[in-house]
Amino acid sequence: MALMPVAEALTAVLANIEPRPEELVALDAAHHRVLARDIAALRTQPPQAMSAMDGYAVRSADATRAGVRLAVVGEVAAGQPFEGQVGIGQAARIFTGGVIPAGTDAVIIQEDVRAEGDGIILQEPAIAGRHIRAAGIDFREGDVLLKRGLSLSDRHLSLAAAMNHPELPVHERPKVALLATGDELVMPGSTPGPGQIVYSNGYALRALARAQGAEVVDLGIAVDTLDSTRDGIRRARESGADILVTSGGASVGDHDFVKVALEAEGVAMDFWKIAMRPGKPMMHGQLGSMRVLGLPGNPVSSYVCALLFLVPLIRALSGRQEVNLVHETARLGRDIGANDDREDYQRAFLHRDSKGELIATPVNSQDSSLLANLAIAGALVVRPPFAKAASAGSLCEIVRLPD
Repeated sequence: MALMPVAEALTAVLANIEPRPEELVALDAAHHRVLARDIAALRTQPPQAMSAMDGYAVRSADATRAGVRLAVVGEVAAGQPFEGQVGIGQAARIFTGGVIPAGTDAVIIQEDVRAEGDGIILQEPAIAGRHIRAAGIDFREGDVLLKRGLSLSDRHLSLAAAMNHPELPVHERPKVALLATGDELVMPGSTPGPGQIVYSNGYALRALARAQGAEVVDLGIAVDTLDSTRDGIRRARESGADILVTSGGASVGDHDFVKVALEAEGVAMDFWKIAMRPGKPMMHGQLGSMRVLGLPGNPVSSYVCALLFLVPLIRALSGRQEVNLVHETARLGRDIGANDDREDYQRAFLHRDSKGELIATPVNSQDSSLLANLAIAGALVVRPPFAKAASAGSLCEIVRLPD
């Protein structure tokens, strides 16, 4: 049977996705959450014309030349408007953020005047509209400034506050349950016995999922029995997980129980094995509303599959409009050989040369068990199936690894 291409596998993973329901959260809790609907301003900003500088509010018709004397009739501070009106030959002391007094149409900065008794002598002419922030120059009531599907940054939260929204409607966080499998796994800090290895995959997978805004439930490590694996799958359902991610046990060995356990629990499998390297034995299915991603056990395979499939799935469930990873162009830093029938994702170092061009240099060993070069890589070089050998300096396609 032909292996499923990566693009088809991703389409299957994202098929018929409905974002999580909406909930209202306070602004401080909305960072990196995804807006569930468009948000319009509840006020005009600024609501009135305001001074952009410390100085004097004047009538430009009275201040056409240096040497003019104006009588100062009041003071305007931020939040303390001038109650009267500035008349002919008059000015009002004003500070940044102060409301422009009635009768004035310009602000002359304090450095351009000389105080003299109860008045000022202009050293520069005033220009109508200068140093004034017009009402609504930032936005007006009813302007839609934050769009549905937006992942909210710190700057978006500041804007929402200025728009007078104390809380925002966002999609609920997707819940990801992570189940590791393998008799050989021991926790960090343990002393591994013969044939055992320290469990590492979960730490990257949990961090990756949380960075995308997911809530993560750690189901621990299932031993290599059908009952233990099935128990982990049931616990994922009981936790209300939107996504179950299994790590390990996805191959065809006598001790690989994940696929059998998933099918025994009623998971409808969409695919098992895809045409990619690393990560060929990845699987995907669905159990009710819970999506299942079965990742390989090798650390690099596990991470690359999670980056390519789990990240877009979390984004789609979160309600984001753009879910796919960004692909960029770089130049190869060394020669690489021809590819076979699987799409290849090669770990690579990134740097910019003296001309500012982005250079991607694949690491020498692409073995899927090697974590050290994954940790220091900056990108994956994407090689299509049957790609010809490529020389240093030729263009290539990359996906950046998360910072």
